Amino acid sequence: MHDERRRIEERVERLHNQRIKPVIHSAAVPLEVEAWQAPGEPVPFAEAAGASYEPFAKGTPWGPPWGTTWFRMRGQVPAGWAGRRVEAVIDLGFVGDWPGNQAEGLVHLADGTPLKAVNPLNQYVPIADPAAGGEEIHYLVEAASNPDILADDFAGPTPLGDVLTAGDQPLYTFRRADIAVLDEEVWHLDLDLQVLRELIVELGEHDPRRHEITHALDRAMDLLDLDDISGSAAAVRAALKPVLSRPAHASAHVVSGVGHAHIDSAWLWPIRETKRKTARTFSNVTSLADEYDEFVFACSQAQQYAWVRDNHPQVWARIQESVKKGQWVPVGGMWVEADGNLPGGEAIARQLIHGKRFFIEHFGIETKGVWLPDSFGYTAAYPQLARLAGNEWFLTQKISWNQTNKFPHHTFWWEGIDGTRIFTHFPPVDTYNACFSGEEMARAVRNYSEKGGATRSLAPFGWGDGGGGPTREIMERARRLRDLEGSAKVVVEHPDAFFKAAREEYPDAPVWVGELYLELHRATYTSQARTKQGNRRSEHRLREAELWATTAALHAPGYAYPYDRLDRLWKTVLLHQFHDILPGSSIAWVHREAEAEYARVAAELEELTAEAVAALGGGGPRVFNTSPYDRAEVVRRADGTPVYVRVPASGSAPLAPVEPDRPVTVTGRVLDNGLVRVELAEDGTLASVRDLRAGREILAGQGNLLRLHTDLPNYWDAWDIDKHYRNRYTDLLGTESVTVVEADPLVGAVRVERAFGKGSRIIQTITLRAGSPRIDFETEIDWHEAEKILKAGFPVDIRAAHSSAEIQFGHVQRPTHTNTSWEAARFEVSGHRWVHLGEPGYGVAVINDSTYGHDVSRTVREDGGTTTTVRLSLVRAPRVPDPGADQGRHRFTYALLPGASIEDAVAEGYALNLPLRVADSAGAPDPVVSVDGEGLTVEAVKLADDGSGDVVVRLYESRGGRAAGVLRTGFALAGAQVTDLLERPLETVDSAGGAVPVALRPFQILTLRLRRAEES
Repeated sequence: MHDERRRIEERVERLHNQRIKPVIHSAAVPLEVEAWQAPGEPVPFAEAAGASYEPFAKGTPWGPPWGTTWFRMRGQVPAGWAGRRVEAVIDLGFVGDWPGNQAEGLVHLADGTPLKAVNPLNQYVPIADPAAGGEEIHYLVEAASNPDILADDFAGPTPLGDVLTAGDQPLYTFRRADIAVLDEEVWHLDLDLQVLRELIVELGEHDPRRHEITHALDRAMDLLDLDDISGSAAAVRAALKPVLSRPAHASAHVVSGVGHAHIDSAWLWPIRETKRKTARTFSNVTSLADEYDEFVFACSQAQQYAWVRDNHPQVWARIQESVKKGQWVPVGGMWVEADGNLPGGEAIARQLIHGKRFFIEHFGIETKGVWLPDSFGYTAAYPQLARLAGNEWFLTQKISWNQTNKFPHHTFWWEGIDGTRIFTHFPPVDTYNACFSGEEMARAVRNYSEKGGATRSLAPFGWGDGGGGPTREIMERARRLRDLEGSAKVVVEHPDAFFKAAREEYPDAPVWVGELYLELHRATYTSQARTKQGNRRSEHRLREAELWATTAALHAPGYAYPYDRLDRLWKTVLLHQFHDILPGSSIAWVHREAEAEYARVAAELEELTAEAVAALGGGGPRVFNTSPYDRAEVVRRADGTPVYVRVPASGSAPLAPVEPDRPVTVTGRVLDNGLVRVELAEDGTLASVRDLRAGREILAGQGNLLRLHTDLPNYWDAWDIDKHYRNRYTDLLGTESVTVVEADPLVGAVRVERAFGKGSRIIQTITLRAGSPRIDFETEIDWHEAEKILKAGFPVDIRAAHSSAEIQFGHVQRPTHTNTSWEAARFEVSGHRWVHLGEPGYGVAVINDSTYGHDVSRTVREDGGTTTTVRLSLVRAPRVPDPGADQGRHRFTYALLPGASIEDAVAEGYALNLPLRVADSAGAPDPVVSVDGEGLTVEAVKLADDGSGDVVVRLYESRGGRAAGVLRTGFALAGAQVTDLLERPLETVDSAGGAVPVALRPFQILTLRLRRAEES
């Protein structure tokens, strides 16, 4: 029986592949082709239309890396094809079947109207159905010759990742440009056979359905006339109809198919190419919607819509029409599909705000879910932020990539750090590029964890990253799988409909508490350090500009709040938080441009902040504190002289020196300020850090030990750190010099210089200031290593059962032990401004201004004590996809804070990232807002986005406990409302006497809209 079945399957395979597929396009005539190579960057259609074209023959190489070749194609539909379905078939020289990282083309009519794109799996352009005969064809095809960066499966570094190094040799060979007849009967037969052949592969050896289909295929092939495939196709299809019509079992799993085209806003191509990818894909999608009434396409990333609106208004108009018909569904409600760990709390809020507002403004649609299929893990702050933006559901599939542990759920309630829950789904098909193959449908059923409790899952279908999105072949598969015995049932529908049905059938779904940690791609917390630093500093500069612009708008007559400029700058920063830019996993071109963009953002935000401060009037030097905490610390005058000052939270004070309790003394390599005493060893590491207040030594080994590890992951260089990196390392103990560089009563500093590796250098200035136990490590690195990672370690004499790491609007606790495989898998984790280690009564924090990756480990010493070590990941040196990643100069600061509570860590995290500003200004009478109450932390102060002049304040509980207090304003207050993230009112709150009482649960986020009293 097995041999007989195998004979049948081999027969069907040969006939299908060798006889049926080749005649899908039964007749063809070539188009006349001419070409013009655009110089440099892409040009508008009008310029291309007016260019001089040269004849171009099939088989000719074309396309230098990152180039644009325009092809002019002309022809006429033969008169004898009247009544047939006619289309153009264009093969630019596509390589393989991965559609995103190679040649792509957008086909225009002669008047500039975009028709659709051509891609490896989508090579046709409709001409007429039915044709009248004699139709004139005149196309201009904008063809992009994008190189395959990941050729040979990540085999090694390539210069193709930047136009500056890619060279100019042609990448592709032009294969075909024809007018052809689509033989619809043969095409449908091909699809029938695909579905049935794939189905029998997945059915069990002893499943009667498998044998029924196999023998039906054998009988049907007997009806195929090899001399007239087209003429006999209908009879073959009729013979297969009974097995294609047998309905699915009543208990069959239901797959909700949602059209999708995952388009990375940058990755193995620059942002400029994504702008074109979106136009190509969106033109395909709107074209497909005209062919299939049941088609539904879900599309996220408001930024990509904005690009199409601005660059391809005709495609934009088609999108708007498809939205009205209900076939195009905006989803996600974010500006881009951002990284799920690294953006700050306010940045994620703005992702949701700007994304949702765009869809409301342009389509009148408020999205209901967060659509993040491909980010590298997800912060435990997401449930609350998503719900505060008005979302009801969350979708991803990336956790299916876990290396060690299989996530136990596909449909569940996800609970965040504050207790907020959101209904969440992971598609068990384990892809966002589904095509409804037999293997995918079987996998979805086999994988599904909720069997017995629920019956449905979601499958995003369509080719991404420039592949053109869903195709007509995928839609035909969906039709055949709508109700077919032996398969899951496919229904194409709106994702909101899926989530509504899933929640109704499974209201008591299990609960997952805390972060969604991806056990893979851990290096994305560290790779491309300058990109990450640009993001961190941009987030804090935006906070600073908004606070002082708000202050000036309230107190400086004639000052105009810069709404438009801040909006534009925020959107620039949000774009670069995309999940292949901020994580450091893009090509060199992307990161080169990102660094330049961050520099422009910094310059403009500095200008905005300076303008706001200057608008407050002159009056001598003044110190401005953007942090939400009062500060007493050392700043420097214009001439560099240190001054100890006190400045209120979110306010300013004259640059008037005050005396600290104790001065700093420097004796040899010992720094002492009466709070802590720091002793450096001869090798420049910390030999001792003694907390004089607590009377205890905090180090249990060499502090600030710089360790250089070999770092070659098994697969993806920029993305991964594999655990074996720990096995090979060099401690950087050699020094060129250890020098006292400042010995002032307010500041003591020692500089340590080291050379190592392949010409790399590191200079660290270890600084202790009066009045603060914080020890700063101002670091300059000239980095020339390859396949290495540099860590800075602090072993402390603390028995910490867990570490606490700052995340958005709070922190998470992670065990320091490895009792289970889940804990062992977290050998590299992310955090924001601080990591805290504590035992009852005492704690230590490590603070940073730009890094995210770190690890925490614990050992028991021979004396019975416990050493807990936190190590910051400072810089890496991956070679793929950017062979020069992280090379060159880096400047950053991290710090050790002895005797720190969580609240101390929060305050000093803000302080390190928001340096005090000294400027000539009269200042403001009072801070815009001030808050009394421990644990109440102000995250943002700005004017309302609607231009009303209301002040919007976002604050949160930052310690992880209950908090109560009062918010007061520096202006006359007429009323206060609690709002959602989009500044829409939820409830009115008491504001009598100009004060707003505030009571928050642990890690709760609160947005207040404060209405100013009318001036008399």
